Parts: sequence; structure tokens; C-alpha cells
Amino acid sequence: MAGAAAVGALSYTHWLAPRMAGEAPSVAVAATTQRMPGPRVPTTLAVAADYRGHYIVHPSVDNYRIKMMVDTGASIVALTAADARALGIRSDASTRKVMLSTANGRVTGFRTVLREIRLGEIVVRNVDAVVLPERALSMSLLGNSFLSKLLGYEVQTGRMVLRG
Repeated sequence: MAGAAAVGALSYTHWLAPRMAGEAPSVAVAATTQRMPGPRVPTTLAVAADYRGHYIVHPSVDNYRIKMMVDTGASIVALTAADARALGIRSDASTRKVMLSTANGRVTGFRTVLREIRLGEIVVRNVDAVVLPERALSMSLLGNSFLSKLLGYEVQTGRMVLRG
């Protein structure tokens, strides 16, 4: 607030003084009165646990909303085959296959990069992900390839707080 008052007083002084003297304000003076962008303000999002203690979110992934479970134990974002199809992600001959260990055993999936995951006001770009085969997951997982790009997260009583 004090900064805005100082800029306002500076603008008024530089506007009024030249007019009283019959002069136009200089370009250098006009440049000093422009507002400078401030530091990025962190955004927080609190997610309540469901009845099983899981944190379910509905982020927009490349402009398509999907249901995901936040999984701090997953090293990477993992998409179900159905969610990948809905996003237009397909496997082809050049796709890099990877072997993954899941809670249900080992499966072969493939790597991809998601342009953007938007969760409320939190936006993370260029997120590594894997696509798992049909029935390997019941729901896509929001893992550490997303979480590690946040300013932080913490679990409190019955809720997870994400800071982006």
C-alpha cells in the first residue's frame, strides 16, 4: 500500500510540476511511474481425504479434466489407458517402453510428457508421465514427477495441502 501511495505521489508530482511550468513530462519520468510486476505469490490448495484416506483430485491435464489420486509413493504421474486415450496419447513404434513395479505387480507401460497439469490455480508444465495398460490401474495417479515441481506439500489431519 505504501508503494502504491509513493508511485501515486511520484506520478502526481511529475504530472503537475511540468504543467505549472508549461512543459510536457519527459519520457524518462513517464517510465519511472510504470508499475513493476511483483514476485509470484504462492498458491495453496487443500484437499480433503476421502473415507479411505485417499486424496482424490480432478486436475485439467492438457485441457482435459481427469480423476486422479495423489500418490506420494509414485515416482511418476501414471495414466490409465482410458485417460491416455481421452488425452490423445498413443503408443507407436517410436514410443519408449518401460517396465514398472506397481502395487499389483510388474507391468510394461510407455513414457510420455504432459504439457500442463492444472490443479486449481497451481499449474505445472512439462510433467513426465507413464501410460499403463488396461486394468493395471483403477485410477490415474498424480505422482512425484508433478509433486516435486511444487513449492511443497504436507499432510495434516485429514487433508493434504499443496503449495505451488
